[in-house]
Amino acid sequence: MTDRSSDIDVRAITDDEFADWQRALDTGFLTPPDITPEILEARRRQFVPGRLLGAFDAGRCVATFRSFEQEVTAVGGTPVRADAITSVTVSATHRRRGLLTRMMTRDLAAAKERGDVVATLIAAEYPIYGRYGFGAATTVAEWTIDVPRTGLDPRWAGPEDGGRVDLVDGEDVRKLGPELHERLRRTQPGVVSRDELWWQLHTGAVRFHATWKEPFYAVYRSAAGEAEGLVTYECDDTWGDAKQPLNTATVRRLIATTPAAERALWRYLCSIDWIVKVKSGRRAPDDLLPHLLPDPRSAAITTLADWLWVRLLDVVEAFRARTYEGTGALVLDVVDRQGLAGGRYLLDASPQGASVEPTSRAADLTLDMGELASLWLGDASAVRLAALGRVREERAGAARVADGLLRTSRRPWCPDVF
Repeated sequence: MTDRSSDIDVRAITDDEFADWQRALDTGFLTPPDITPEILEARRRQFVPGRLLGAFDAGRCVATFRSFEQEVTAVGGTPVRADAITSVTVSATHRRRGLLTRMMTRDLAAAKERGDVVATLIAAEYPIYGRYGFGAATTVAEWTIDVPRTGLDPRWAGPEDGGRVDLVDGEDVRKLGPELHERLRRTQPGVVSRDELWWQLHTGAVRFHATWKEPFYAVYRSAAGEAEGLVTYECDDTWGDAKQPLNTATVRRLIATTPAAERALWRYLCSIDWIVKVKSGRRAPDDLLPHLLPDPRSAAITTLADWLWVRLLDVVEAFRARTYEGTGALVLDVVDRQGLAGGRYLLDASPQGASVEPTSRAADLTLDMGELASLWLGDASAVRLAALGRVREERAGAARVADGLLRTSRRPWCPDVF
């Protein structure tokens, strides 16, 4: 077969090409291409000149790529500028022609030029993005709770701490949610920012798809009346043969800024009449959930997988932005096959702060950019990566020093998909 890759034009799309780009996007994600004019107009709100890329073969869009402004919370609570990557597809008719590489290379170069510190994405498939310097930086877990086995009192009527749980609607969520989320992301590494459109999409005010099922919303307020937690959930309609309700509540999102709020919202979900199972939705791998129940075994893990992937674009700023629980110094020799942020860096850190500078000193650890990203948010272990052959110790004991500096007491968590 003749290689026609050079005939394929990879470029930023124009507003007039947006509908064709959306058709290619839906095709890539196996979504029926039945977009109404109203939905197309709603999706057009995501169009930012220069941030939507397409590959065109004889005028037809055959690959898609989008990036947008984002912030991701570093260890310690500082928001870091991110180039969030999404909507990545290559049509099955045009794979293995370097189209993703061309789009990714262009986008990362533009992000570096803008001064973005990191790039982020949620990887649908594991093997794709490591070659571009991304590393899995957070893990996601999902539990299914067998409510009758929890040991909880089914007659529960509300929090025992003086707080309360109230049902609210989408309009209330658009008012309460943004401030709650901002409080969460000031304390939880890995959480990403949400703009106004995000809240509109997830409460049905703006719709990108023809079908929208209105969920239930509940908010926890402390005894002082302050909103400290919010859950969005939906329920099915399942009955047993003996006319017994066997319903499942599925959590779409649950955020809590205090342990009291987290406890109260899970307790509420397990107390709803007819609910015999609760699916937790995407949680941190060290979530409190199982041990909030009298019998933790009643919550079975159904998913445990990589989630947020990160690619460092500015090593110095990324490591200056985060905090450190230990004290020590490391020389990191970072290999970057894309040539964007590699080099040898001296990290000198303590709980009071860190200095990060290029250096010519002998390296303590040698690692690829993807492994560095996995360590940056505090989830990965340098000792474990060394055992896997993905980090090389140049000085004995350096991996343990890295773990003492970089690992965190609670694991990073990204509750969102984008």
